[in-house]
Amino acid sequence: MTALPRGETPDPAAENHEDREDAGSDDAVGAAGTPGDDGAAEGGAEQVPATPEASGTPGASADPEASADPEPAADPEPAANTETAAAPALSEAEAELAAQRELRERIEKRKAGKEGPIPAGTKLSGPAADLLAAVRAVESGETAATAFFEPPASAPAPRPAVPGSGPAPARTRSAERPSTHDASPEAAGAVAAVLAEGGAPEALARPAALTLGEHAAGILREDPWQLLSVPGVRPEQADGFARALLGTECGPDDERRTAALVGWLLERAALQGHTALDASQVRTALAERAVTDPEAAVQHAVAEGVVLVFQDGLDPTNAAGPGEPAGAAEEGSDEEARDESPDEQEPVQVLLGLDRYALAEESLADGLARLVNACEKGADWTDAASAAPSPSAAELIRTVATAGLVVHSGGESARAEPAALIAAAQGLGLRALGATHSVDGRHRLATAVGDPQAAVTLWDLLSGAAGPGRDADGALALDLLVVLDAPQLDVETAAMLVESLADGTRLVLSGDPGVLGSAGAGRVFADALAARACPQVVSRTPDPGPIGELVSGIGIGELGQVDAPGREVVIVPVRDAGEAVHRTVQLVADSVPRAIGVPSADTQVITVGHGGSAGTKALNAALKERLNPGPGRFGGFDPGDRVVHVPAPGRAVPGSVVSADADGLHLDCAGTHVVVRPDAVESSVRHSWALSAHQAAGMRWPAVVVVLPGDAAQGLSRPWVYTAFSRGERHLSVVHGVDQALPRAVAEIPAQERTTRLRPLLEALPTPDAS
Repeated sequence: MTALPRGETPDPAAENHEDREDAGSDDAVGAAGTPGDDGAAEGGAEQVPATPEASGTPGASADPEASADPEPAADPEPAANTETAAAPALSEAEAELAAQRELRERIEKRKAGKEGPIPAGTKLSGPAADLLAAVRAVESGETAATAFFEPPASAPAPRPAVPGSGPAPARTRSAERPSTHDASPEAAGAVAAVLAEGGAPEALARPAALTLGEHAAGILREDPWQLLSVPGVRPEQADGFARALLGTECGPDDERRTAALVGWLLERAALQGHTALDASQVRTALAERAVTDPEAAVQHAVAEGVVLVFQDGLDPTNAAGPGEPAGAAEEGSDEEARDESPDEQEPVQVLLGLDRYALAEESLADGLARLVNACEKGADWTDAASAAPSPSAAELIRTVATAGLVVHSGGESARAEPAALIAAAQGLGLRALGATHSVDGRHRLATAVGDPQAAVTLWDLLSGAAGPGRDADGALALDLLVVLDAPQLDVETAAMLVESLADGTRLVLSGDPGVLGSAGAGRVFADALAARACPQVVSRTPDPGPIGELVSGIGIGELGQVDAPGREVVIVPVRDAGEAVHRTVQLVADSVPRAIGVPSADTQVITVGHGGSAGTKALNAALKERLNPGPGRFGGFDPGDRVVHVPAPGRAVPGSVVSADADGLHLDCAGTHVVVRPDAVESSVRHSWALSAHQAAGMRWPAVVVVLPGDAAQGLSRPWVYTAFSRGERHLSVVHGVDQALPRAVAEIPAQERTTRLRPLLEALPTPDAS
């Protein structure tokens, strides 16, 4: 049986609604996948470019229960990926070469100066630069920490940390986002009164009080646009609220409005994975929001400390503000810049970013440099490498022996190599541990190592719920940490993790570069790969079987034909979303258990979005009706329902409903008892017979059914298809209704680019001495 469809062309699907997990498209900032209208969906999502309207032939039916001699199938040819090369513009500098020789020499000197190492943090400005300078002054001993604050008059002496007793206050943070205590009734009541006066929903009172603090009512009365900082509030709603409170005193160019809009745009961009945005994109978005002078609005936001400004490609001594010409800080430089030909002018990118992500990237870059430089590079692990189960595992062991930071990449089968590394390090008497993105990944890694204590989830490690504990300095008591599923690391979590590692600890970032990126801001794994600031090991272990062959081709942009004699890969063509839901339920409940031998409980449905007629909501409703019908008396849930608990963006924990009482909804999450408060059930618990690909990242199931209805075409990309198709261990069914949009997405739509600053920061680090 073949993996890809061939056959008669059915009627095109009637739906063409774009249902993404992430933002909409009518409020985008520029063209680089920046924030949209609907906000990030649960777990966060990576926005993908729109796919051209599909045309072509979907496949013929290839149901698992089909006869032994199905109609022949073939691979539809992927759309050609033509590349056009723009001819470079001719320079006029040659005619004036003699007159500009002195200028050329000066430019070359400037470029040569940039080739050397640039200390991390030199391109920070504003509060972040001041904070970083203060931190480094304290760390170096030049300044006492008490110089920056007044200590309490009767501050108690800190208790010494006990090794292994848990996190020490000096160096740890919570693994979750900082928990916000419930707003007081008085604060919520005062906010509700202000909201009512401005015509805003009373339901926003508690979130506003939580976000803005006990003085939220006064803040909103003075600056109504602060309502934009409340999750889910849009500029149109904040504008209406401000007009109701301020009347004719407010306008589109009110500085309070423009500053709030700039911050909102950067927050929305972070939901799409960006840690910064090009200033021109922000100005364009402000103009679309009726701001008459976007440049002045950006300058005001920078001056007020709402955002920070970074300029890449400039000499730090010749930096200018976001509204000034490059080189304006140096006398005569503006005139010289006009004399430079286009080929001689250095490209300048002005980025705007929020301080939390700027500091996280700076901290992460500095922390990685510390690990690289503090590692013992003369270790001899030759015997351990000789006993490795594969050549790639041996290479990884030898590389880690001589480096403090290593990046390891490969597919699902390559996960055996970090497992071999952990086992080898433990055999050498080292404290070695593996951290995974999911509970399922933890179980698989522990099984591969042969030690249940050798793997933890990253969340449990950082929170202290599992792992080796902390030493007297608050650092994790480890000699080697291997982080699997590293593409799921956002920059803030990565910075927190590296900060928790002591000098001399070895760190390995391991993952599959082809999967979807992190739910949070940043692209840590991809930036580390691109920067080449440390040794890299690429696995040579291929994923086996028809699914592995299919997924390997997708990774290089080819949706190839594979032989699947054991029905490992099956195509089920459908005409519309209604048929897609019907066939999906049939596959999970009947066909896959009977023909493949995988029970419904071990079969996972994956689809593109949460909404729409064949999104996770519709599929979960249909699957619940078939597999666990009930009235949903516990907030829509019944005992036995398959659910996913999302305690924080990007973290999806599968489980099942046990019961419910006054304390909340009781879940069994892989053997762990979890109680979800009644007021948090709606926002953090969903049925999970069907998941999005972003939620499924880091997990695998014996059988997977990927649902691609006609309205899913615009949500497809190569990383999405790669992630969804690779979640199945034994069987993959594709409910196919997107025609040629599937091969086109694989061939032409790569990962969405994220704007980050980590790569140049890592590239600026000195090259480690191999000796």
